[in-house]
Amino acid sequence: MSNTEKTVTYTTENTYLTQNELTGKTKNVWLVFHGIGYLSRYFVKYFNGLNAEENYIIVPQAPSKYYLKNEYKYVGASWLTKENTATEVKNVLNYIDAVLKAEKIPEDMNLILFGFSQGVSVATRWWASKKANCKLVALYAGGIPNELTANDFEFVDHDSTEIKLIYGNEDKYLTPDRLKGEKIKIEKLFQGKAETITFNGGHEVKPEIIKDLI
Repeated sequence: MSNTEKTVTYTTENTYLTQNELTGKTKNVWLVFHGIGYLSRYFVKYFNGLNAEENYIIVPQAPSKYYLKNEYKYVGASWLTKENTATEVKNVLNYIDAVLKAEKIPEDMNLILFGFSQGVSVATRWWASKKANCKLVALYAGGIPNELTANDFEFVDHDSTEIKLIYGNEDKYLTPDRLKGEKIKIEKLFQGKAETITFNGGHEVKPEIIKDLI
């Protein structure tokens, strides 16, 4: 008996969430990728402290939903797993493109790219793929995929793009060895131009840090 794994292409549908209104007073458009276990409508609360007139928040929704803690009560979501990663990355990037196409963001807006935890891997893959001109890239408590190299970020103009790496000094997922490896990787990818921000705490989002980014 033999098994053959096949693929099929089909059309799917997914939600995303926005906060505030996109108007002539808007200065910054945030493209935000939540971490594993979140839904976009709960993650967006961390951005409530931003000036509503000047900041428009777009929070895509990770497509793979599941019940948290085996209680069949609360739902979380995941962007990717180690299963068929290349295909899933392609699907996620196509979804993000569809979100931005629907939003029709004016080119004169400051684009801020923000990823938390697993969202960092999605944010950096999208950034490298689309070579987007970002005013600020905030990579918060997550790892950059190993397949990305310095060549993928040659397009970045470090005079116009700020890169900030953020993590808590008690983050249980950032072991000393992993942190050392990430720092070496970041140094190579961004030519030593990335700023590191640390805080007292664990694997958590600090709204005050988000507010201070701009």
